Amino acid sequence: MCGIAGVIVAENSNVDRARLEAMSAVLTHRGPDGSGHWISQDGHVGLVHRRLSIIDLSTAGAQPMASPSGRYTVTFNGEIYNFVSLRAQLETLGALFRGHSDTEVMVAAFDQWGIPETLTRMDGMFALAVWDAREQSLTLARDRVGIKPLFYSAAEGELSFASELRPLVVWRGALPPISAQGLTEFLRLGYVPGPISIFEGIHKLPPGSYAVFQNGKLSPPQIYWNFPQAARAGMADAFENETDALDALDVSLRNAVSSHMVADVPLGAFLSGGIDSSMVVALMQAQSARPVKTFSIGFNEVGYNEAVHAAAVAKHLRTEHTELYVTDADARAVIPQLADMYDEPFADASQIPTFLVSKLAREHVTVALSGDGGDELFAGYNRYVFVAKFWQRLQYMPAPIRKIFAQLLAAPSSDTWDKFFRTIGSSLPMAGQKMHKIAAILPASSLLALHSRLVAQWAVPENALRPAFQHRAVLWETSLASEADLPAPARQMLWDAQTYMVDDILTKLDRASMRVGLEARVPLLDHHVVELAWRIPLSMKLRDGESKWLLKQLLHRYVPKELVERPKMGFSVPIDAWLRGPLREWAEQYLSAARLQSEGFFNAGAVRQTWEQHLNGSINRGGMLWTVLMFQLWWERARAWV
Repeated sequence: MCGIAGVIVAENSNVDRARLEAMSAVLTHRGPDGSGHWISQDGHVGLVHRRLSIIDLSTAGAQPMASPSGRYTVTFNGEIYNFVSLRAQLETLGALFRGHSDTEVMVAAFDQWGIPETLTRMDGMFALAVWDAREQSLTLARDRVGIKPLFYSAAEGELSFASELRPLVVWRGALPPISAQGLTEFLRLGYVPGPISIFEGIHKLPPGSYAVFQNGKLSPPQIYWNFPQAARAGMADAFENETDALDALDVSLRNAVSSHMVADVPLGAFLSGGIDSSMVVALMQAQSARPVKTFSIGFNEVGYNEAVHAAAVAKHLRTEHTELYVTDADARAVIPQLADMYDEPFADASQIPTFLVSKLAREHVTVALSGDGGDELFAGYNRYVFVAKFWQRLQYMPAPIRKIFAQLLAAPSSDTWDKFFRTIGSSLPMAGQKMHKIAAILPASSLLALHSRLVAQWAVPENALRPAFQHRAVLWETSLASEADLPAPARQMLWDAQTYMVDDILTKLDRASMRVGLEARVPLLDHHVVELAWRIPLSMKLRDGESKWLLKQLLHRYVPKELVERPKMGFSVPIDAWLRGPLREWAEQYLSAARLQSEGFFNAGAVRQTWEQHLNGSINRGGMLWTVLMFQLWWERARAWV
């Protein structure tokens, strides 16, 4: 796991070495073990690499690295898990190797098979740039599901790229304009969805694609693998009985976990005690001769603490478990670091505990396996059950009636709803917040719009923005509306896998772990597992309202049911309460009317009204306010980048 960056300058100029090295310097956290740079003989191409040494710790694994023929030069971030088998194939074809790194295998593969075919042969997580001296072209490529990030900018015959956003700004020497579309989507979702970024003119390479820069122009991204194709191929070859599906899943997950455990440095795993992380750890321990090192973070707030469940699973599996209970003050102390850590505005509040558990793990290991991806593959989110049923009823209700119901549900405060449900003997958690969420989704005009509103922070983000930054086109609703023939939960899983999983879940994991020099791996997102998961019929994932049914049956082979069967708990922090209490003064400085008006992005009246509603307890608006606060904090830091 590393950080990469580079440039191709126009024909009449040369790479500025100082600016290139400045790009590398701001990626030091991603690769604290070393750095390298390469500039072509004609001075037009520059590549840099920050190294976090994981496999082949010697200089034989250093980058940028040239292929044996000298034709290709690569800078690469990630891991190729099948590099041993690829190396064996290449050796039978005459290739010789001086070290044992996956990078050396990759460049030899480029010599043998070319770049496009090599991409299809590699299993792993990666973002890379390859200079082809013969064709005078540079290829950018990203792994199949988008585990590793890659930003780029191409204009006026020049290309720049990097693992994060900041190096591109450093190279330019000036902040690009804020993207109206990027800001609108950020407020709506809490993250900026690819292929756009928060800046005009800077984009994210889509997962499973590559793009070629040649003769001063960048080709459109060319897809070599994508989720819809994998999903449809899987459904066309679906398992017919549960025993076959269960056994195949067991083998596939075992193989993925085994391949993800290869490292020349200490290795462990995050363990929340939930289904996904418990599955990963169970399969690690089943294939390890020594106790696996596991890590979890605990909170004193009962509704936010999973550590007790993680400890029970760790005890059963006999792992070497480390847990750290953190206070509210410990968690809040992370907030000033978030803008630098996430590099682009990011407002998933579980970013805080994700960083804390990464920091804890890094004190003991350099690589940690995570259970991310299980919800999107095995129908783990409650919305996969709720949305389809809700839409069946909602679509027949006239729009005026929906509006009346929405107003009725939104009128009582969150506290009033909570008291009402307690009075009638209901144990529905966060009842008031859920009733207000239903009020927000009632106006939805399609299944996709309903799903979109359900996952949104600001359901109508334009209300919070000045006219100059309002962008009404909904990016992923317009680009993902072609799956109407699939069952509703399958559509939702596909939408989430291409948006929320990539630009929220995996971004959160990448930035939090890389901030402390920790490599985080996600074996559930091995593409072989992904493809097999889509062969499992929906009836084996959702059964009688229970999510992840088949995955749970597999887990029960390793962990007793009573240790892992419980309501789903988010890995988050009590933002609603913090904003009314210890964070109130901090938040006020970023949400003041004067500041909002002077900066020119937000509708100060709408934001202030939302803030006041939250403070007086009439409704919980923590998620909405957190998006504004995270942008404000990021904007304050970004202005100091240049």
